Amino acid sequence: MSGVRHLVVGPGEGDQRLDRWLRRTVPGLTQGRIEKLIRTGQLRLDGARTEAGARIAAGQEVRLPPLPATPPPPAAPGPAFSPAATPEAEDAAMIAAAVLYRDADILVLNKPHGLASQGGSGLGGRHLDALTAALTFGYKERPVLVHRLDRDTSGLMVLARTPRAARRLAAAFRSRATRKLYWALVAGAPSPAMGTIRYGLVKAPGHGPAGEGERMRCVAPDRIGATPGARPATTDFATLATLGRRAAWMALVPVTGRTHQLRAHMAEIGHPVVGDGKYGGRGQENPGDGWGASLGPEFGRRLHLHARHLWLAHPVTGAPLAFTAPLPPHMAASWATFGWREDDVPADPFPEGR
Repeated sequence: MSGVRHLVVGPGEGDQRLDRWLRRTVPGLTQGRIEKLIRTGQLRLDGARTEAGARIAAGQEVRLPPLPATPPPPAAPGPAFSPAATPEAEDAAMIAAAVLYRDADILVLNKPHGLASQGGSGLGGRHLDALTAALTFGYKERPVLVHRLDRDTSGLMVLARTPRAARRLAAAFRSRATRKLYWALVAGAPSPAMGTIRYGLVKAPGHGPAGEGERMRCVAPDRIGATPGARPATTDFATLATLGRRAAWMALVPVTGRTHQLRAHMAEIGHPVVGDGKYGGRGQENPGDGWGASLGPEFGRRLHLHARHLWLAHPVTGAPLAFTAPLPPHMAASWATFGWREDDVPADPFPEGR
């Protein structure tokens, strides 16, 4: 690591944002790292705390603390899934490699981005339910799904290996005896930084003959009872880090488990998940005001939503279990670009795991 540096704004370099000047002046210094150094008071302008958007003037001095010679490597990414046709043996190897935990009763895996949980329109035969034949591990029967994730949402899923485990796990998910926490990259920075969303959800019909384009519409809490088909939905959210006002790393807990709940709720409060073409408009640019689910082509092509943590009781022994899934490759790349590290934040930022 290099020592503390005192950089002086040269003639003709004034009247620009501090963060932009630093990125030009210090090769390899990312926006995310700048934000963190400012937030922790390590980066100073003329000896005082400052902001990323502060306008600098020629002759001012910027104190830069010691920096790693090279950025820390991102955590090992989860398995990648390509929707292109691949040999069955490769699909079997891919899903077997996704298994994080296995015992006599359950399997826990890190579902890849782009792999649907079950079959549907246009999916053909390639989905998780169809690949469970590769997850028998000596049992005669395939494991069964007891909950689902959206096709483009990656992360933790539990499968039951026995009928008894399936019944008990299904009951646990229905009764909310399990706890799931998701990580997301969203447009803008929510204010307040932590809170609860209580919009109800009702299914809005799609535009195609088979219901293509179907989505969930948010309903104000006081209109849920008067809206046919609307169901209450609750999401807890907490901001873990921000990229100025442009984007935020969020922890999301679905207190209820409605279809597309997290995506619809975050879009409703003006902070759609990056890459969400259904609820955020993938092609809409995000100028920093919180709207538009695109941060540019390198980030906006894939949904940035990941089931990161799962807490539950073992369906047979009752032992408490906790699981963590590494980020998928596209999210790991985004985190590395922003200078965010997975171990810089608490596993559960909510008071007493509420």
